[in-house]
Amino acid sequence: MNKIILTGDRPTGPLHIGHFVGSLKERVRLQDSKEFDEIYIMIADAQALTDNYKDVSKVRNNIIEVALDYMAVGLDPSKSVIFIQSLIPELCELTFYYMNLVTLARLRRNPTVKEEIKLRNFEENIPMGFFTYPISQAADITAFKATTVPVGEDQLPMIEQTREIVDTFNRLYKDTLVLPEAVLPNNKNSLRLPGTDGKAKMGKSLGNGIYLKDSEAVIKDKVMNMYTDPNHLRVEDPGKIAGNVVFTYLDVFATPDHFKKYLPEYKDLAELKAHYEKGGLGDVKIKLFLNDVLQEVLRPIRERREELAKDPDKIYEILKAGSKKAQIKASITLKEVKEAMGINYFN
Repeated sequence: MNKIILTGDRPTGPLHIGHFVGSLKERVRLQDSKEFDEIYIMIADAQALTDNYKDVSKVRNNIIEVALDYMAVGLDPSKSVIFIQSLIPELCELTFYYMNLVTLARLRRNPTVKEEIKLRNFEENIPMGFFTYPISQAADITAFKATTVPVGEDQLPMIEQTREIVDTFNRLYKDTLVLPEAVLPNNKNSLRLPGTDGKAKMGKSLGNGIYLKDSEAVIKDKVMNMYTDPNHLRVEDPGKIAGNVVFTYLDVFATPDHFKKYLPEYKDLAELKAHYEKGGLGDVKIKLFLNDVLQEVLRPIRERREELAKDPDKIYEILKAGSKKAQIKASITLKEVKEAMGINYFN
């Protein structure tokens, strides 16, 4: 059986460093590992419309933003098929068939759905398109017979629901669909990078994200305003590491080389943390160090992005070609699904 990856993002805004460490870096690593036969990367515009249907321009305008972010971090259209979800009508048909395999009670129990409903204050006014998001995602994954789905920790309930749908379908009809496995980032601290304000979730609507397209000045401003230890009022005061966003980010991004280059008076991050906890180390110093680290990490990404953005027509051609390839793959799966169900009436 071929090893296949399916992953993607909703185009509701440009991608931030939470996306970068939570999934994008891992996608690039997997792409370049040559361990996979096919890689599909989806810009999930149809799913983004489930809670942005009143402002379609928000989704439409961010298609190219996400595509630029993808290619800037190293996703290569010659190695990975980058496509737009709404251009693959087979996904809608698969979603419709899978709806019969999931109960309303099961959808309500999905932790990711529950959290997102609460975040958006939907309460009882939940759009059905949004509520059935896990079923749509199962259609996306199974359409390409994905064996591997790189995700952040918050998406694990979605993969579990996809696996349930696959098991149910194969048991009821015919062994047709492939059971996917989730792949999490190697660095535990990267599983869910908090916002700059200390909140658990980073997002554009919350105004607490650092974006891959942010300028050097914007990055520095966001870092210098990061949440630290509110009780660390003086340099000499002992400080707390837990919940201190600056140290959370340093856990993810700082390397031994960064210390040699930007903060040589400290051997490593453990020594820096020990000094902060003891007292005598100010927030400004650790923020300036983090800024140096993030500037080094994000500068080449931003520069590649700016170069790619000079030719938007080329980006759209890449998306158009990728969508054609993706549709061919999805159409084969849909044909097999209908055959397994016995609704291929004229064959």
